[in-house]
Amino acid sequence: MAMDKKKRDELILRYAPLVKNIVARMTAKLPIDGADKEALINVGIIGLMGALEKFDESRNVQFETYAKFRIRGAVLDELRINDWVPRSVRDKDDKLVKAYHDLEKKLGRAPTEEEAAAHLGIDMDEYYKLLTGAKAVTVISTEDITTDYLDYHTDEEWLRSVDQGNPLDLLTGEETRERLKKAIDALPEKERVVMSLYYYEELTMKEIGCTLRLTESRVCQLHSQAVLRLRAALRYLREGERPEKSDPPR
Repeated sequence: MAMDKKKRDELILRYAPLVKNIVARMTAKLPIDGADKEALINVGIIGLMGALEKFDESRNVQFETYAKFRIRGAVLDELRINDWVPRSVRDKDDKLVKAYHDLEKKLGRAPTEEEAAAHLGIDMDEYYKLLTGAKAVTVISTEDITTDYLDYHTDEEWLRSVDQGNPLDLLTGEETRERLKKAIDALPEKERVVMSLYYYEELTMKEIGCTLRLTESRVCQLHSQAVLRLRAALRYLREGERPEKSDPPR
């Protein structure tokens, strides 16, 4: 998108709220102060500038869709580089992912909350505390799109993904995509609805709570569980395992 400096500055001001919104959503669960969040917004602005420079108007895709990918990718890269999540939080996350992984392998289906708590030898109150402590990690996934994804993949690949509205197609590796799609389909209904409303409809946790008549904290729990289940499903790919099939939990 070739343009003069004045036009570029106008567009940066126009899309600055988009950058702030993306950063706010990505850091909502992270222990980040105001100054660090402002630094991430600046990183997002750099991603926006990159989008302005590289966007090709001949592609039948809205600029805002393209810009979101580049802004989010730039912020994710910065989060990974600085490793914002404390070791104690990662330990809790690893503990839960392993529990989901082991139980799904044993049961052949997604375990219930009660089954996960029993497997860990804790009561439900302790389970929810563990889930709350681990939720910060879920925002930074190695399966997220990298900043330069749109630069080294063909136009046909990413245009198809955008046109079909399926972000899973932006993950490299057919086996990974298929495994994730199946894992999402296998999520308990409420968790699947929360994921859809949050990532596709872009509702806030509070808005989702109002829609589903749940508390905001309960929506956060369901979101965290869903992401942890998906990450546990990906562990099968890394280890070459597959769970035996059985009836889903009622």
